[in-house]
Amino acid sequence: MKYTFKTILFTTLAFFLLTTIVAQEKFMLPEYTKVQLKNGLTVYLMEQHEVPLIQLIGVFPGGAIFDKKDKSGLANSTATALALGSKNYTKAQIEQNVEFLGASLSTGASLEYAYISSSFMKKDQKEILAIVKDVLLNPIFPKDELDKMMSRRLVEMDQRKESPRAVLGDYYSKFVFGDHPYGNPENGIKSNLEAITKEDIVTFYKEMYDPKTSAIAVVGDFDTKSMKKEIESLFGKWNSEGSPAINLSEVPKNNESRVLVVNKDNATETTFYIGGPGIARNNPDYVGVEVINTILGGRFTSWLNDELRVNSGLTYGARSSFSHYKLGGSFIISTFTANETTEQTIDLALETYGRLHKKGLDQETLLSAKNYVKGQFPPNYETNATLANLLTDMYVYNFDESYINTFNTQVDELTVDKANILIEKYFPKDHLQFVLIGKASEIGEMAKKYGEVKLVEITADGF
Repeated sequence: MKYTFKTILFTTLAFFLLTTIVAQEKFMLPEYTKVQLKNGLTVYLMEQHEVPLIQLIGVFPGGAIFDKKDKSGLANSTATALALGSKNYTKAQIEQNVEFLGASLSTGASLEYAYISSSFMKKDQKEILAIVKDVLLNPIFPKDELDKMMSRRLVEMDQRKESPRAVLGDYYSKFVFGDHPYGNPENGIKSNLEAITKEDIVTFYKEMYDPKTSAIAVVGDFDTKSMKKEIESLFGKWNSEGSPAINLSEVPKNNESRVLVVNKDNATETTFYIGGPGIARNNPDYVGVEVINTILGGRFTSWLNDELRVNSGLTYGARSSFSHYKLGGSFIISTFTANETTEQTIDLALETYGRLHKKGLDQETLLSAKNYVKGQFPPNYETNATLANLLTDMYVYNFDESYINTFNTQVDELTVDKANILIEKYFPKDHLQFVLIGKASEIGEMAKKYGEVKLVEITADGF
C-alpha cells in the first residue's frame, strides 16, 4: 500500500482528534454490587458482557508485613503453597484441570496482602470456582511439594542477587523503613526461608486467612443475582478462628541524607535509587501527585528521561515513581549507568529533580501532562482483570469509586499554583536517601558526598 503525505497527515490528525476526545470524556466506573456475607467476607460483583470471560481476584491479610523477624518470607511461601494441593485436588490435578479449560489460577503475596487470581471462560465457571474454593478453603500443604517449592525459592534467592534491579527495591525498603513492617522483603531472606516448616505455614494460614478481613471481586460475563448465590454457596460457610491484626506504627522519617552502597565486585554499572517519603494510596491529592510525577519521570518524554537518556546518553532510561501503601509510601528516582559515570549521573538526576522545587511548573508543561494522563487513564481499566484489581484495591486501601468517577475533574482542576503547592508538600526536598548497587571500590568514596555511607556486600544474607 502506498502512503502519500496527505494520507499520513490525515491519519495523524485523526489520531490526535481521537486522543483529544478520549481525554475529554468523563470516564465512569461501571456499576457493581457490593455485599457482605454473614461470615464477614466482602464480595464485589461487576457484570461485563463484551466477551464470555470471568475474572476472580481474592485478597487476604497475609502479606509480608505480617512476617515475623525470624520468619521472613513466610507470608509469600504460604500464599504460593495454597496451590500445591487441596483436599479434593492434587497439585497436578489443579494444573491439568485449569490448563485443559484454558483458564489461569495463581496465588501469591505482596507487601500488604495475599491474593488468589483466576481467569476463565463463562462456560467453565462451575469447574473453576470449585477449584478456587478448594485451593483457598482446603489447602493441605503436602510436605513433598513444600520441600520442592522451598528448594526452588532458595535457588531463586541466589539468582535474584545476580541482578541488581531484581533486589534494589528490597535494599531500598529495608534501608528507608528499617524495622518497620514496610521494610520486610516480600520474598523473604534466605536464612529464614531455610528454617520455615510446614507447621509454620499451616499456622500462618489459620491465623491470616479470615473471611472477616478478606474480599473477593468477580468481574465478567455473568448474572449478578446468580453469581452472588454461587459465591455465597461456595464461600458462605468459610469460617476462621484467626485474628489477623497488626499494629502498624507511623512510617519512620529520616532526618539526614544517607547512602547505602551494596558492593557487587563484578559490576560494570551502578544501579541506584534516590528517594524519600511518599503518600498513602487513599491520599486525596493522589491524582495531582501522579500528574506532576508524569512530568518529572513518569513517561518517556519526562524531564529525567530527557536529561539522563536523550540529552546526555548516560543511561538507557530514567524514571521516578511513588510506591503507595496504607499508611504512606516512598518516592523514588531510579536509573543505572556505567561505573565511571555514576557521579555524573547522580548529580544530573539531582539537578533535574531540583527544577521542581526551584522553578516549579509552567502552564504549557502542566497542560501537556494533564492531556497525557487523561488519555492514558481509560485503557488502564479496560479488562476484567484490571477492574477486579481496582475493586480489591479499593477494599485494601480504603478508597472508593470517586477516584475513577472524578479523575478527569481532578486533573482539570489542577492549576499551576496548586501543582507547585503539591510539589512542596509531597516531593521530598531534603534528607534524601540513596541506595547504590555497584562496585564499591569505584563508587564508595564518591558516595560520601551525598551523605553518611553504609557499606554491605550483596553476597551477604538479607538486605
